[in-house]
Amino acid sequence: MHPRRPRILLTGASGQLGRELAKWVRSVGDCIACDRATLDLADHAAIAAKVRSVAPDVIINAAAYTAVDRAEDERDKAFAINAHAVGVLADEAKRANALLVHYSTDYVFDGEREHPYDEAAPVNPQNVYGASKLAGEQAIASSGARAIVMRTSWVYARHGANFLMTMQRLARTRPEIRVVADQRGVPNWSRWLARSTVQMLGNGIADLRERSGLYHLSARGSTTWHGFASAILADQPNVRVTPITTADYPTPARRPRHSVLDASHFARTFDVVLPDWQMLLNQCLHEAGEPDAAGLSTSRNIG
Repeated sequence: MHPRRPRILLTGASGQLGRELAKWVRSVGDCIACDRATLDLADHAAIAAKVRSVAPDVIINAAAYTAVDRAEDERDKAFAINAHAVGVLADEAKRANALLVHYSTDYVFDGEREHPYDEAAPVNPQNVYGASKLAGEQAIASSGARAIVMRTSWVYARHGANFLMTMQRLARTRPEIRVVADQRGVPNWSRWLARSTVQMLGNGIADLRERSGLYHLSARGSTTWHGFASAILADQPNVRVTPITTADYPTPARRPRHSVLDASHFARTFDVVLPDWQMLLNQCLHEAGEPDAAGLSTSRNIG
């Protein structure tokens, strides 16, 4: 007799990472995938009701408020989704004896150190978005739930609102694009993040419970936003990518100057090979297109 496949509740299934997870996670479990229309994380009562009706073995929270600049004026909304809702998910995960998988950000750091940040590095967010994500991490820790929290950075995909899509859109209409060259981090393709999560889940829930904790999940190497843009548009010689400073491009939210994540702990723990960010970008630009948002449901399995 085959062992029962774990039941997985996925939130944020129409987002950059969630769409990839909705496609790939079906290889390791029966997935109930919810987008904002079927589960609004601003509605905390709905979160509890959903978890209790699904009775999942694993909750994967890929939903987040990610409008970094707008968060400066929408602090309450950012905290409602990135902190308070996460606390509800954690409490419900503990109540259901489920494993919680959650994603956080490099923006919990201030960016003032020159070498990569490991999981023990002091946190000091410089904007509302980063503060709200840190509050979500803290809510999970205080809940007592078994959880895998993964910080990542500079997430992109071939759909949605992200840096890659913005650069490609601007390149269609502008001969020159000015991009900040004094902020350094690591671009991460959402498909690789999803596949790495699925590989981790393949170890089994019992194993993951024993390895609960905080991890960094990021590709190797680093670059600036200007370097990232130049790599995206490398095959478009008619578009000039001009480096500028942060001071030349003021934004409402302050960004970390250097937020490279050290993901060696995750790689060792879950036997995941960390590729170079440039290799991932090349794959993203040349592989088959991103998955559509099909498979969203409040009740049926994906598969």
